[in-house]
Amino acid sequence: MLRPRSGASAVSASSSTRGWGALAPVPRFSREMVTRLNPTERIVRDTGGMPDILGRIGDLEVRLARTTKDIRRCQRLRFKVFYDEMGARPDARGFLSRRDIDPYDRLCDHIMVVDRKGKINRFGQVKPKVIGTYRLLRSDVAEAAGADFYTAGEYDLSRFLDGNRGLRLLELGRSCVLKPYRDKRTVELLWHGVWRYILHHRIDVMFGCASFEGIEPEALSLALAFLEHHAAGNRNARVKALPGLHVRMDRRPREAVDIKAAMKALPPLIKGYLRLGATFGDGAVIDHQFGTTDVFVTLRVADIDPRYIEHYGADASRYAV
Repeated sequence: MLRPRSGASAVSASSSTRGWGALAPVPRFSREMVTRLNPTERIVRDTGGMPDILGRIGDLEVRLARTTKDIRRCQRLRFKVFYDEMGARPDARGFLSRRDIDPYDRLCDHIMVVDRKGKINRFGQVKPKVIGTYRLLRSDVAEAAGADFYTAGEYDLSRFLDGNRGLRLLELGRSCVLKPYRDKRTVELLWHGVWRYILHHRIDVMFGCASFEGIEPEALSLALAFLEHHAAGNRNARVKALPGLHVRMDRRPREAVDIKAAMKALPPLIKGYLRLGATFGDGAVIDHQFGTTDVFVTLRVADIDPRYIEHYGADASRYAV
């Protein structure tokens, strides 16, 4: 039963008055009532003590997705970028829903950058728009669910997990930004949200797959060879692509790699990881569904270049609200 606002001076709920002479009070909808009327408003993620808004630059905010609706908005953004723009091939469910969906979405946290100006809906209201997202899976969450990491579908993580036993791991993936917003401000805010998440959960090691557009390794030979010869890290502890998926990255000899040209050939995300201090795995993997060539990337938080920690703040205070 909808109840009128307490203390309202209009006609009470028990009054039998009818007609234009008395207007019924506007009911106050509780969170529980809104959820019953619209299940997508149900809160499905706990911030764990983190604020709802992780940072802000102008009209852009970075947040954690908390409701089913939030997660679906992230999935729709991923569909726009991966499928509409980049030509990935959706399955039937994704095609019909126009959302990039996979089982890991139920386990992961989702960072979202929102343009508060957004667009005006048909009711004349401003509707904030999700313009950037990152998907995060902590090792404790995966372990509690008895789930492998998404990256394990392309790379053998056994040695990596053994070597980091007892540490807090964070898998990053499904990152994308809507094309008109691909600028320094949006990327910085997205990374600010990730950095704040890392600090809050005391993460020790980040890892995941990063992608090049295209599925022809020879066309990417300069960039792949650069990562192999100059960003391999400890070769005795590298994560290796699974048998049958492994694509050689040393497609040019070390002396034939023009470092300046190679850096220009790297996608912005991979270039950003490198600048932070990341290292890369053994072998690339062709992802035919997404039309990409994937590489394994890992970064110990203790190895992050101090300049970037200073930039975002050791306490993630740079863009805090």
